[in-house]
Amino acid sequence: MTERGASPEDPWVKVEYAYGDNSLDPDDEDSDYQQEPYKESYKDRRRRAHTQAEQKRRDAIKRGYDDLQAIVPTCQQQDFSIGSQKLSKAIVLQKTIDYIQFLHKEKKKQEEEVSTLRKDVMALKIMKVNYEQIVKAHQDNPHEGEDQVSDQVKFNVFQGIMDSLFQSFNASISVASFQELSACVFSWIEEHCKPQTLQEIVTGVLHQLKNQLY
Repeated sequence: MTERGASPEDPWVKVEYAYGDNSLDPDDEDSDYQQEPYKESYKDRRRRAHTQAEQKRRDAIKRGYDDLQAIVPTCQQQDFSIGSQKLSKAIVLQKTIDYIQFLHKEKKKQEEEVSTLRKDVMALKIMKVNYEQIVKAHQDNPHEGEDQVSDQVKFNVFQGIMDSLFQSFNASISVASFQELSACVFSWIEEHCKPQTLQEIVTGVLHQLKNQLY
């Protein structure tokens, strides 16, 4: 009796097909079905780093504008033209520039005031030295020069001082209105009645009278 050939329908053949072919084993390390883990490409890493750097830059700029808005007083004042809207970056920058220019002007003004005060202090020191010398001279010679200066001479000294002051007063004062008059008077006092200016006027008057008397 002839031996029957193996048929694909034979269950033993099915087992051999299922476990005999190693190329179809999903657990085989060399199998084509084994997938490798995903690796980030250089381009992806570069894109991610650029995105992070850009976000940091934007955050730094935002913090800078927030700091300016908190520091500059004019940025904190309500602008009725824009209502309750948040200030734009352009407005924050413009207000910052204006405030810096204002500070520069204030600094220059204060420097001028300090310079004026220093001159006044110097003039007062000179007057103090002169008065001390006069007092010392009078103490050393208490009777020297008594009854040598008449009342007319004293009046001439006073008149000379007043005439000099009136000339500057008349040239500086405006009488267009009482407000202008008041403002001009205070301005004239600050400009022409400083100790150094008065000392120069008195010295000039005394020198002129001395030449007339002697």
